[in-house]
Amino acid sequence: MITLRDVTTVFSTPTGPYTAVDGAHLEIPAGSIQGIIGFSGAGKSTLLRNINLLERPTSGQVVVGGTDLTELSVEELRRARHGIGMVFQNFNLVNNLTAAKNVELSLKFAGVAGTERRRRALEALAIVDLADKADSYPAALSGGQKQRVAIARALATEPAVLLCDEPTSAVDPRTTTSVLQYLADINRDLGITTVIVTHEMNVVRALADHVAVMEAGRIVERFALAELEAGTFTPATAIGAHLVADEIVLDRRRTPVGAGVTPGEEAHHG
Repeated sequence: MITLRDVTTVFSTPTGPYTAVDGAHLEIPAGSIQGIIGFSGAGKSTLLRNINLLERPTSGQVVVGGTDLTELSVEELRRARHGIGMVFQNFNLVNNLTAAKNVELSLKFAGVAGTERRRRALEALAIVDLADKADSYPAALSGGQKQRVAIARALATEPAVLLCDEPTSAVDPRTTTSVLQYLADINRDLGITTVIVTHEMNVVRALADHVAVMEAGRIVERFALAELEAGTFTPATAIGAHLVADEIVLDRRRTPVGAGVTPGEEAHHG
């Protein structure tokens, strides 16, 4: 479980202090998919980065798997982060490294030996059906394939938690469905607690078990997607009201990840 208790993050700016996250409280059940949605500037990406302390909160507690990360030493935090994978919105791949070498980077930072790094990188690429692209460079990959390499890199350290910062914002709508399908399958088959930040309501509808709506740094609404599907959800925000829009439909019965079956449009167009 991930528990955020009264998390506040304040940045210094030329015009004075800016509160990006204001007293956030959130409990994310182990093995679930938590969506965090809000408009630009709502503080959702900062809150996501608070979970692995890439952005250290000014105050509050961040408890992951029973450990308050804010209380850890630098070395303890470095080790704890190996259990928290992160997928960035713009892939963050190194252009002069192959797909496999990009995946190996997270393992190198975790202190994994060279031959073992290669083996685990290939395993991670197989999870996202890209084992055949292991020796390809980013320039030869489509946007969807690049994001899948980024997902593989995040999975290589065998994390218990996967943080996704706008993972579909840099890909086209057809590829969005494919990326979301992989994230759904990974959560289902590997049991990884997943937190996804997005401004796209259809992404939340497609993927999340639970939703938190952010406005001006605060979590202003929380609900389970089951409430929405059952028609028992009464929205308190404009974003909540818009979540009744058409959703992307994912196949939750798909062949387990790594079995060589590529979902959606990516199966044909990469």
